[in-house]
Amino acid sequence: MSHRSSCRSAAAATGTALLALTAPPAAALVLPDLSPGVMDAARASLGEGPAFVRAAGVTLPALLLAVPSAAGLARRSSPRLVLAAGLLLLLAGLAGAQYANSVPAVAAARLAQGAGAGFMLPASLVLVWERRSRFLVAFWAGTLAAGLLGAMPLALYMLEEGGWRDALAPFPWFAVAAAAAALIVGLAEGRRGVRAEPLPAPRSAERGQLVLPVAPAAGLAFLAVATTHDWSPGARLVVAGIALVALFGLAVVAGRDATAGSPLGCAVVMVTAGLLAYPLAGPLAGLAAGGAVDGATGGAAQGAGGVPTVPFAAGGTAALAGALLTVRLPERAVRAAVTGGHGLIVVAVVVALATPAAGDPRLLAAVLVPLGLGVGAALAASLRDAGPSAALFGLGLCFPAVLTGQLLVLSLQAGRWYHARPETAAQRLAALTDGYRAWLVAAGVIALVLALAARRRRGGGEAVPEPGGG
Repeated sequence: MSHRSSCRSAAAATGTALLALTAPPAAALVLPDLSPGVMDAARASLGEGPAFVRAAGVTLPALLLAVPSAAGLARRSSPRLVLAAGLLLLLAGLAGAQYANSVPAVAAARLAQGAGAGFMLPASLVLVWERRSRFLVAFWAGTLAAGLLGAMPLALYMLEEGGWRDALAPFPWFAVAAAAAALIVGLAEGRRGVRAEPLPAPRSAERGQLVLPVAPAAGLAFLAVATTHDWSPGARLVVAGIALVALFGLAVVAGRDATAGSPLGCAVVMVTAGLLAYPLAGPLAGLAAGGAVDGATGGAAQGAGGVPTVPFAAGGTAALAGALLTVRLPERAVRAAVTGGHGLIVVAVVVALATPAAGDPRLLAAVLVPLGLGVGAALAASLRDAGPSAALFGLGLCFPAVLTGQLLVLSLQAGRWYHARPETAAQRLAALTDGYRAWLVAAGVIALVLALAARRRRGGGEAVPEPGGG
């Protein structure tokens, strides 16, 4: 290889690493829905309040529909084109949010954000996988876990000085950085440049498995949007329970397939990451900020005191560290990392139940560090012996799990809110804290069940190509 080709190959590898660093957090940062906290300000500009909240809440349904569709496209065609389409949609949605002057414009901007993030994530994973680097795959997993933990606190922090339009796109810079990383990769590879070897073409059965999550995701997305139209907390909880059982069944049963399965239960662990990272950390950030989370509408309000960012940064760092620690683990220790990761999640839940974590940054860190370490380690370890199709299938279940977790926690909080009928800020915070603690109990049980399911997995799946140096 010539010196010039070697430099271009190094630049492409660096760009891919930057993409792994920025794309998952950029996607996670479209998840926070801060619209209920700015509804009054939006009503003054748009003339509508509840319709604005419903329009702003379409991002997650759009994202979970886009991921499995984009996964199939990224395997059948060029992942670079899928990535470019996702980035263009995401950046257009982020920019459009700043100029939205009507409820349909808000809905269009938030739909574009969700669809763009949903296209970007699987495409970035395929590009990372093409590098045949175990380190890069673990790095991507760690940044996804860190993004799920840190999205809400970062959004709340950025919103403290912003207006209602900033609630629709509180932190666009990770998306800008991901676009810059994609540009570096494109320029380094060039038309006839040095490209990583493409993954083998998917078989017919593989293509069918990749889009298998589309139907349940569509049903869940429809029900999630429908529940915003004055459904009772109990009805929302029933929907969440049905979705939880469906996700668990799909992860376990389809995970036995030779294409979608993996020896370490990647699909099950992706459900764990989606169900127990953002839905645990997001409401905790709202409570820690001292703001009211509107249980009736399901969004986080701006906290007057500001969210303590250091504990959440520590949790995100722990997630990345946990993922990277799995890179050099011997094969016999990787399964223990999956089980141990779930165990750390249970530890975090127990600490949160035993202490008033939301009121003390040190106690927050005692919850978020094991949570991040557990999610990051379990997710990266589960990808270790998975194939690209198994990883993409699992990713297609991750964000339906996020939505299911959100429905669970917000329904529990809403139930306590309506039961208590709080009048003061302290009473509102107490009602929401009670609902969150009920969710913690459920989350601990779910983590144990998912740990057992992942431990019992003996799926098939393609082997991960051995890394070519890291």
